[in-house]
Amino acid sequence: MALDERAFFTDKPETRPGRHQCPKCRRTGEYNIRWVRRSKKDRLPSGAGEEDRAKFAKLRDYLLRLDDEVTCKTCGKKFEIPSQHSLVFVDQLAGLPNEEELEREISLASGEPEPAPESKPALPSRFTRKSTGWK
Repeated sequence: MALDERAFFTDKPETRPGRHQCPKCRRTGEYNIRWVRRSKKDRLPSGAGEEDRAKFAKLRDYLLRLDDEVTCKTCGKKFEIPSQHSLVFVDQLAGLPNEEELEREISLASGEPEPAPESKPALPSRFTRKSTGWK
């Protein structure tokens, strides 16, 4: 009899941030998503047959997403997280670049100068002059 898949892995829950856009209000927000990290055990479990040995040799560590929906922080509507990333292999995840670094590299490669930080307009004098006190 073949062993269950859970006999080959150790499960460890973790929370990872993710950027998602609400379909109703179109605002992008940072949400904490619950995942389970399944790490391959260092030894084959006892009672494993030849079929299990072949399966164990091919296994890799992966992350399995637990949350399918998040609640928008702006409008409060629940929306579904796209399902194409519900399972991610850990070795693929390790080589991904940081989003900020990626944006900087794209702007440098396109030849566009980095945008200057927006300066705030000066406050009107009615907000900056000293108060005369109560009369």
